[in-house]
Amino acid sequence: MISNIIDALRLPFLDEKELRRALYGILGFFPHDISLYKQALLHKSVGRRNERGRPVNNERLEFLGDAILDAVVGHIVYCHFEGKREGFLTNTRSKLVSRDTLGKLSKEMGISHLVKSAGHSTSHNSYMNGNAFEALVGAVYLDRGYDACMRFMQKRILAQLINIDKVAYKEVNFKSKLLEWSQKNRVKMEFHELNETKDENTGSPVFTTQVLIEGVEGGTGTGFSKKESQQKASKETLQRLRREPQFIDAIFAVKADRTKMEEEPVMAAPDIDKLQEEQEQFIIEKEKPVELDAAPQHPTEQDDFTLDDISATPREKSREEIIAEAEAAAFAENAANE
Repeated sequence: MISNIIDALRLPFLDEKELRRALYGILGFFPHDISLYKQALLHKSVGRRNERGRPVNNERLEFLGDAILDAVVGHIVYCHFEGKREGFLTNTRSKLVSRDTLGKLSKEMGISHLVKSAGHSTSHNSYMNGNAFEALVGAVYLDRGYDACMRFMQKRILAQLINIDKVAYKEVNFKSKLLEWSQKNRVKMEFHELNETKDENTGSPVFTTQVLIEGVEGGTGTGFSKKESQQKASKETLQRLRREPQFIDAIFAVKADRTKMEEEPVMAAPDIDKLQEEQEQFIIEKEKPVELDAAPQHPTEQDDFTLDDISATPREKSREEIIAEAEAAAFAENAANE
């Protein structure tokens, strides 16, 4: 079974001995199961299939390596930065395992020269190289276990290639910086996706994004993900803000026109309750003529003025009077509602 897998994974290396030697220079040890490492270096664009017709490439190992890297780097960061909070640890780990970082590591260590794909050299493709790095970690995990992955990251990566303290305290999020600048200066900023194409060699999607500040065109960026293209566009925009005074002048000129229009007085919507009240004031109730011969009417609560409650010596009302007044008031209220 293993021989069948190896046959399906035959790559145009000069020979297996040279591949083992190259991997030793990268990993610091010789592989046990070379087929795992061959698969880790095989991009899907090659279109290889095994005897059952299933695709053979590094995508599954990439998935596994991604999870292992998160665990290993998280463990290292946790131990290295004792007492630091979760947000700091998460941000540091994200920088260490970012696509850009892994792509640079892959190129620096020579992994990019071993990746096999359809078309031309993949050394320029950080997206593909980063995936290959993750797949290689997945192969190490299956071949040697978790401890081997930990030693690889500690002794080969963090001890020789990456300064973990410098990475942790260095701000590389250009998008966040640009958003902070925009909010502080109260200008409108947005990312406009110009187009989405396919890479000639790998078929991977390529995104191009442009920054718009108050509608003024800023920097553009291209990457193998929207996030990467936005980061590059933000970096170019920040550079222009520092180097091109006319770019800043154009932005604030548009902002001045916009805020001037927004500050012009606008008629408020009419108050419905006040309109209703004014409408009711136009209704004039006619006074009833006084009939001189008519019997005097007892006053009610609707009368504007009455002397009934005025007396020289106020007396306490009896229980019967209180009940009678309550019944009269209830009857008057029902009659008014009808």
